[in-house]
Amino acid sequence: MTALPVHSLADSDTNMTTLTLEDLTVQRGELPLCVGVNLELAAGSICHLIGANGTGKTTLLMQLAGLLPVLTGAVHYQGQAGLPVQPLYVSHQLGIHSSLTVAQNLTFLLNLYGVSPTLAEVDEALEWVGLQGFEALSSSHLSAGQTRRITLARLYLLTPQMTPLWLLDEPFTALDVDMVARMEHRLCKFAAAGGSILMTSHQSVGVADHVLDLSESMV
Repeated sequence: MTALPVHSLADSDTNMTTLTLEDLTVQRGELPLCVGVNLELAAGSICHLIGANGTGKTTLLMQLAGLLPVLTGAVHYQGQAGLPVQPLYVSHQLGIHSSLTVAQNLTFLLNLYGVSPTLAEVDEALEWVGLQGFEALSSSHLSAGQTRRITLARLYLLTPQMTPLWLLDEPFTALDVDMVARMEHRLCKFAAAGGSILMTSHQSVGVADHVLDLSESMV
């Protein structure tokens, strides 16, 4: 598997700060949802982003993914302004093409981050999410839950050298207990290698080492 070269958190001090938010305003259009949001996310850290409905959890992740603008406040990545290295963003908007097969969709999603998996790696990742035997099936035939698992399969293959920061929006939704356990193990492995994770979940996240509560910053 090949990837575009990026600066790896695992190659540096694991105590360094990966992501810093300073007095950030979470807003959609002209409507501010939260103000004065601050966060220091260290390499090797998993932060559980929580808050009541409407506080802007998904909006914040979209801002950090570059899909919505940051109008007020500052974002620093490894000491640099902005996010010079694209974070991995897994959202409710699946980004799956119904005309592609399961294997083709997974390969496409990985290609977006400069990663070119082998056929064996694609098969292994799909087996990890319980989609073994579905490789050549058109994604149009999958259930919503199965389609979501394609987006999660890339987590099995991505490392901090490829995507140092993961932004995960409700990654445990519609997963059974066994798959949640696999996911938590994978998140821990990624963090142990020097990666950083900011994630939302309506479920408890036992592997998180700290919490950011947007309810405390509501307008």
